[in-house]
Amino acid sequence: MSEKKPTTEELAQRIDQLLIVLKEISEDLTDISKHLKTEGPLTPTTTPAPSAPTPTAAPVRTVADIKTVFPQELESMLFFEDTGKYIVIKPRQYLGSENFAKIASLVRGEGGEYISAGKESHFRVPKETG
Repeated sequence: MSEKKPTTEELAQRIDQLLIVLKEISEDLTDISKHLKTEGPLTPTTTPAPSAPTPTAAPVRTVADIKTVFPQELESMLFFEDTGKYIVIKPRQYLGSENFAKIASLVRGEGGEYISAGKESHFRVPKETG
């Protein structure tokens, strides 16, 4: 079987989506840089170590937890899967640049990321928080 080659329009749409994500990343990095510059150098502080640290398990999120982050119109466009360490989010259909940007923003807000892997591209959110 031969794989269908993407059209010029499809490639242009993917480039647009990536540009949106890169722009948002650039803005985030600029904000972080400004914040670090205004805070000044970090000075280490010494605090006494606790005598007996108590192990605490980080809260673990489920697919249902992650779905609640998305408005219904976006959630219906996505497929969610628990892969053990991550909740993987894949599109059910073409998202378009606006929906892609909204989803990318929501995923980043949950500590997740976009994984660009051709046809296997997806978003992923770690199940453990903190």
